[in-house]
Amino acid sequence: MNQAALAGVKVMEYCQMVCGPYCAKLLADLGAEVIKVEKPVTGDQARSRGPFLYDIPHPERSGLFLYLNTNKYGVTLDPASSAGKVIFLELVKWADVLVEDTTPGTMERLGLGYSSLKEVNPSLIMTSITPFGQTGPYRGYKAHHLNIYHASGQASFPFTQKHGEDTTPVKGGGYVGDYDAGLSGAVVTLAALYKRGPGGTGQHIDVSRQETLISLDRVDISASTNDPDATARRRGMLGGLMPCKDGYVMVIAPQQHQWEALVELLGNPEWAHSEKCKDEWTRSENAAELQPLIEEWMLRYDKEEIYHRGQSFGCPVSPINSAADVYNSPQVKHREFFTEVEHPEAGKLSYPASPYRLSETPWRANRAAPLLGEHNDSVYRGYLGRSEEELAELKERGVI
Repeated sequence: MNQAALAGVKVMEYCQMVCGPYCAKLLADLGAEVIKVEKPVTGDQARSRGPFLYDIPHPERSGLFLYLNTNKYGVTLDPASSAGKVIFLELVKWADVLVEDTTPGTMERLGLGYSSLKEVNPSLIMTSITPFGQTGPYRGYKAHHLNIYHASGQASFPFTQKHGEDTTPVKGGGYVGDYDAGLSGAVVTLAALYKRGPGGTGQHIDVSRQETLISLDRVDISASTNDPDATARRRGMLGGLMPCKDGYVMVIAPQQHQWEALVELLGNPEWAHSEKCKDEWTRSENAAELQPLIEEWMLRYDKEEIYHRGQSFGCPVSPINSAADVYNSPQVKHREFFTEVEHPEAGKLSYPASPYRLSETPWRANRAAPLLGEHNDSVYRGYLGRSEEELAELKERGVI
């Protein structure tokens, strides 16, 4: 059996909730050895967030935590204590990468800032994921996913509302923006590992969650700098989120060839060849009159029929799928995207696997998310050489 792509890479994760844990999970899924450091007693905040198995809150049955922490080892540690700081530094000596998500300045106050850690391990790559980055007037601000999503402008994306409806900005579902930040963190960490090479000098990576989402909305952001009314005009484009017989579909057809494909899908109605539809500008100007005509046609068909017919004409239309639709998709089932993982507390559950396929080093679910402090003994005794008596004392003092 071939080694995993990142076999031999050692990662410390000192993070909570989504961004940092997802960054470290992506590295773990590629074969890196990831040790997740959690607070003693309470652990990662994600343990208290749902959905929970059987809808019963339990720190070892959070679906969010279970998904974000597969393929990791887990220890408990309080680096704010003097003994905890010593152990943290010992783990830093062991690691190639440290992923952390504390408020800027926190690690420095603990004596664990990058300038201190690189003295301990010059090869260390430290990836810091924060709401607004390590610099600037907002550097110290705390923020939830809701705040960051709106602070980035993502919530004003023009295709998310129907014509004539209230255009109040709406956050993306779940923690979608935080997953984007975690993905960005993983990509740039891999780049730093490649640049460093074996035994090279590490560096500090500053990931801004806000800037991650701004970069994904770059078309609207760049357009607005040159034309302040660009977004308002784009709201007049035909299509967008549209109701159909059994749900909703998303239609994106601003360009001429896309419009022509949509017209084919609609059965070449006479109104679609009028002067009001001759180009993108006139269609946008007359959207209030034309949009109901498209919606009337959509309401006659279900989303799968619209999707497949649209595909045959090359029309960019897709169904708005529920979680159940996705899980039961024949495409997803064929590629075995969902896989079962056995957890000692939650039991056997289906998890999303990886969105990629490596022919030589395939993704594997090597272990379920760790129980709180599950690997204290194997890491502190096996990796750091601490005795059983020392661990008992550290636990008694609340250090681990």
